[in-house]
Amino acid sequence: MAPPERRRRHDRQSGGRNGRDGGPEGRRADRDSAQPDRRPDDPPRNARPGRLRHQAGRHERRFHKGPARVFDTENACYDAVRNQKINKEDVIVIRYEGPVGGPGMQEMLSVTAALSGEGMGDYVALLTDGRFSGGTHGLMIGHVAPEAALGGPIALVEEGDEIVIDVDRHALDLNVPAAVLAARRARWTPPAPRYKTGVMAKYAALVSSASLGAVTTGERLAERLESATKAK
Repeated sequence: MAPPERRRRHDRQSGGRNGRDGGPEGRRADRDSAQPDRRPDDPPRNARPGRLRHQAGRHERRFHKGPARVFDTENACYDAVRNQKINKEDVIVIRYEGPVGGPGMQEMLSVTAALSGEGMGDYVALLTDGRFSGGTHGLMIGHVAPEAALGGPIALVEEGDEIVIDVDRHALDLNVPAAVLAARRARWTPPAPRYKTGVMAKYAALVSSASLGAVTTGERLAERLESATKAK
């Protein structure tokens, strides 16, 4: 059974004041995907060295710049939205919700619905290593890889950092000096797993990056088998 804080999202049937009538969440969205212009092992000036999915509704914005609002769980972000602690121009960063960190890459529907309900959907952007539903409204970027739990650049973002999203340039930039990012990376350590036993722990230990399909028969399994062979 999932821990209580993980079950909360399934108990919420809607987010924000307009949740009952569906609101913008029910609208069909257009999708676009962005390919990286840099290799995954390049310095992390750009916040998306792997792959991401961009999703926006019919009133699509092509450019957004603002301060990062960083949350390490979807639930923490949801509470901030409902308590009206999110401001216009903010770039909401929800991390540690990817295939490994979640684990399982749950969709961020509660947060996006709450943003729409609070009337903020057209004024903020959202960036996550989690995923969205097909009806998500607003400037949302998901499937960011490498995810935070694997030390991707999204793990280095701090509150107030300036983030620039330029859809036409296929760019997602974290405007922080390289030396500062290097110092943050030196301090970063992986978080404790949310599950230490059971099938979810096994899944998190083996699942690959979202950019590689989030499969459990990929390179992470191969690495573990190779390590086990060498240990014999």
